[in-house]
Amino acid sequence: MVEKIRIFDTTLRDGEQSPGVSLSIKEKIEIGRQLVKLGVDVIEAGFPIASPGDFEAVEVLAQELRGVRISALARASQKDIEVAAKALAGAESPYIHTFIATSDIHLKYKLRRSKEEVLESAVQAVKLAKRFSEEVEFSAEDATRSDVDFLAQVVEAVIAAGATTVNLPDTVGYCLPTEYGEFIKQIKQRVSNIDQAIISVHCHNDLGLAVANSLAAIVNGARQIECTVNGIGERAGNASLEELVMAVKTREDKLNYAFNINTQQIYRTSRLVSNLTGMTVQPNKAIVGANAFAHESGIHQDGVLKERTTYEIMDPRTIGLSENKLVLGKHSGRHAFKDRLKELGYDFDEEKIDKFFARFKDLADRKGEIFDKDIEALIDMDSAGVPEIYSLEYLHISSGNKIISTATVCLNSPQGLIQDASCGGGAVDAVYQAINRLTNVEEMELVDYAIDAVTGGKDAQGEVTVKVKREGRVFTGRGISTDVIEASAKAYLNAINRSLAIR
Repeated sequence: MVEKIRIFDTTLRDGEQSPGVSLSIKEKIEIGRQLVKLGVDVIEAGFPIASPGDFEAVEVLAQELRGVRISALARASQKDIEVAAKALAGAESPYIHTFIATSDIHLKYKLRRSKEEVLESAVQAVKLAKRFSEEVEFSAEDATRSDVDFLAQVVEAVIAAGATTVNLPDTVGYCLPTEYGEFIKQIKQRVSNIDQAIISVHCHNDLGLAVANSLAAIVNGARQIECTVNGIGERAGNASLEELVMAVKTREDKLNYAFNINTQQIYRTSRLVSNLTGMTVQPNKAIVGANAFAHESGIHQDGVLKERTTYEIMDPRTIGLSENKLVLGKHSGRHAFKDRLKELGYDFDEEKIDKFFARFKDLADRKGEIFDKDIEALIDMDSAGVPEIYSLEYLHISSGNKIISTATVCLNSPQGLIQDASCGGGAVDAVYQAINRLTNVEEMELVDYAIDAVTGGKDAQGEVTVKVKREGRVFTGRGISTDVIEASAKAYLNAINRSLAIR
């Protein structure tokens, strides 16, 4: 019999703690809706006590999303749990996740409390959370560096207090797979009432072993995996949802388990999270990287052409990745465009289809061949509700290797069309200097700039991602165009709009 493993997705909580990531509520809702389509069992929406913004995000997601458990994180304290319960009030299936550290190093240096005090806090937290939510998860922070006898005592006590799930995280990503599997087995053997709760695991990727450790935990009795899309998260990130799911699906001969995940939504979800967080997926990333199904070696190409399975252990269509083929041109109509969107996994109302079709027609006039990835990039540039306080009307560049670069930029603004010119150390720098003057954000610091081609060919669209720092916060912006200078300007304006919207 195939056993079901629950997926606890913490992209919107632990994933958002990645340096430089700050999602708006509308962006969180968009990701949340996609996670429902993907089929995750639990969505950890945030840490309500952390800030008013986090509280509001959890509250809105709890009201908006249906068909999924909505979790809120809370420390083992009365105020945290009551605030989490309030944020979850509108949820169809509320799920309170409370935690306290159990390792000697955390007790001594962080909590400065005795084992007896920590045990009492854990039990009282679960009892209080149980008053507000039928499902309560208890996490023993830094479980893998805890005294096993004390940890087993805590786990047994919180289950007796009403915890329905107990999480045994490798918080600092220190364990090896065999070690972690043995650790899960020990807890299962030492806790007499362990059969009354689900064992969950939350592995960090500091040594690149988060997925391997999670799989080892499944084999040894864990039935819930806590993970994130693209493996994003603090430090080196978390276990990657797509890698876990596809490892089990691909090696079902050895791993007799299953998830509720609709794998054909994996690629779409990965792109959405990457675009909205500004965290680019590395080309050689397993499952969803640009090179995951690419073959350059002549031997590999020959083998794949003769029989795909010679070098591909997965069918790219399984994760919702279609062939990158020519699909539409400038003479294509709205009906054909709408059908192609459905084939690519998008489901929009007529108003949005009209908006994207207009963008498609504009692109078709500028680019000879339109590929699936062009359409995906065109749609994914939708700013998910970030108001366009400033937008590009036009720009003019004068640049060369023997002259000072100058740029004239005209923007649409709340005051109407505004225009200015500036010099810079290159074409992009000149454009950015002009935009700074027009938007009056001279304190904006560019901390990262990256450009990538959406497809091949000399007329390929350039996709620019920038990160800027303003008033101590980092904001990500993205822009796309067949002209890389225009894409650069759009990306910078997108970041500025995000910073102004949050202010």
